[in-house]
Amino acid sequence: MTERRAILGGSTFEEQIGYARAVVDGDRVHVSGTTGFDYTTMTISEDVVEQAEQCLRTIEAALAEAGCGLADVVRVRYLLPDQADFEPCWPVLRRHFGDVRPAATMMQCGLADPRMRIEIEVDARRPGI
Repeated sequence: MTERRAILGGSTFEEQIGYARAVVDGDRVHVSGTTGFDYTTMTISEDVVEQAEQCLRTIEAALAEAGCGLADVVRVRYLLPDQADFEPCWPVLRRHFGDVRPAATMMQCGLADPRMRIEIEVDARRPGI
């Protein structure tokens, strides 16, 4: 039987809304849309680049718990309310994904909280599974 398990990241939103930070499904890991909130302090920077960095720290922790890392990401989706905020994040994204080259999409859309300036969602493949 294929392994399926939820990974919780400590966000109060997970309990309130009813979702997991990530779901491991066999060799696949699906990480929920992740915002720039630091879930240990429930704070969020006003700076979109700092938010992108925090998104990736949270995603990286979920992937590590699943048994993989950013190098195993095959798909990434960037969601931003203001498309002008995307380009300032490129150096951060290139640093984390430049060698990985996952399939990627950027969408302009509203997010759940006006303080959120970027949300990142990834799918990864666990090596050796």
